[in-house]
Parts: sequence; C-alpha cells; structure tokens
Amino acid sequence: MSTADIIGSTGVAMILIAFFLNLTNIISNKNIWYILMNFVGAGLACYASILLKYVPFIILEATWTIVSFGALINLFKSTKSPLVD
Repeated sequence: MSTADIIGSTGVAMILIAFFLNLTNIISNKNIWYILMNFVGAGLACYASILLKYVPFIILEATWTIVSFGALINLFKSTKSPLVD
C-alpha cells in the first residue's frame, strides 16, 4: 500500500464514519465532530488525490474541504464561546 493509499483511505474512512454517525442520529450535521471529520477527511482525500494526480477527485475533495471549512467557521460564529468574540 502506497503513502497516497494510506492517506486517502484514512480520509475516506473519516468521511464515511461521519456519514454513518449522522445517519444513525448519533451526531448532528451541526456537531463540531461531524464537521471536523468531514474537513480533515476531505483534506486528506484531496491530498492523496494530488499525490495521485487525479484531477476529478482533487476538485471534488477540495470543494468538500472548502465547504466543510465554511461550516466550521459558521459554527464558531454562531456559538457563544470564549474562543470567539
């Protein structure tokens, strides 16, 4: 198994775990762990796609990473937290 395979498999596993946890109502799609698993998982899958030079999945996973990052920012903006003023 190559480095790209390990990185990509880890990223995809994170995305699928988040998806499963959401579908089974264990976590909400507004939960920070759901958003983080999507953000990190998509970022890893994107990096693996870059290593493999597979443009369609680079575009897909980069978009997924950006959208997840936006969701993370929105979560912090809407949450009363000492980390965010």
